[in-house]
Amino acid sequence: MIVLGIETATPRVSVALADHDGVVALVEVDAGRRHAETLVPAIEFALRHADVTLPEIGVVAVDVGPGLFTGMRVGIATAKSLAQALEIPVVPLSSLQVLAHPLRNDERTIVSVVDARKGEIFYGFFRAAGDHVHALTEPRCGSVDELVSDLVGRQQSTICVGDGALRYREQIVDGYRCDIADTAFPSASALVAIADKEARVEKWVAADEVAALYLRKPDAEINWSTRESA
Repeated sequence: MIVLGIETATPRVSVALADHDGVVALVEVDAGRRHAETLVPAIEFALRHADVTLPEIGVVAVDVGPGLFTGMRVGIATAKSLAQALEIPVVPLSSLQVLAHPLRNDERTIVSVVDARKGEIFYGFFRAAGDHVHALTEPRCGSVDELVSDLVGRQQSTICVGDGALRYREQIVDGYRCDIADTAFPSASALVAIADKEARVEKWVAADEVAALYLRKPDAEINWSTRESA
C-alpha cells in the first residue's frame, strides 16, 4: 500500500510517498503563505519522480494541527478531496506527534513546540515507546512562561523540538535547563512513517470525518471579535 503524506500545518509545505519499505519520495518547500499555490505541484512532482500514479495510493495521511490556520485548511481540504475522489481512507495526525516522531529513540521527555504567533505556542509532551512516541498530555496553547512552568513542575530530562522551541530558545532554557533540537518543522517523511503503521491496523477514518485540531480561534475571527467589542 502506498501512503501519500500531506504536511502543511507550518510555514513549510512537505509531501511524501511511502510504501512498506519506507519513503520513496519527499518534497519540502518553504512556502511562507503560499501553501495553496505550492501543495498540488509538490504532490504532482513527488508522484512523477517516484513513478507512482494516483490510483496506486491506498491511504492519505494529513497533519490536522495544531498549526497555522491557512496552511492547515489547505492541507486538510486537499487530503479530503483526494481521498473522496480515490475512495480511500485518511489517517489524520497531530503536528506535535509528527514533530516528536524523529526523536523516538531518545530516552528523554520530548516536548513538541509549534510557534502559534502572537506570543503564543502550541505544545505537547511525549515519551518514546518502542518505535513510536505516545502523548503524555493533551495538546495545549499557551505562553512560553506556561510551558516553562510545566517543565519545572515535571522536573524531567527534556528535549524540546519545533520552530517554537527555536524561536523562544533563550526564554525556555533560562527558565528550565533542557536541550533544544535543531528541527524546526514537522516533515511528511515522519507523517507517512507513522501513517503506514496506522494503516496496517486500519486505524483510519473516512474523508468526511477529518477535522482540524484548533486550539484557538483563527486570527481573522479573533480580529473580528475584537472589532465588535470595540
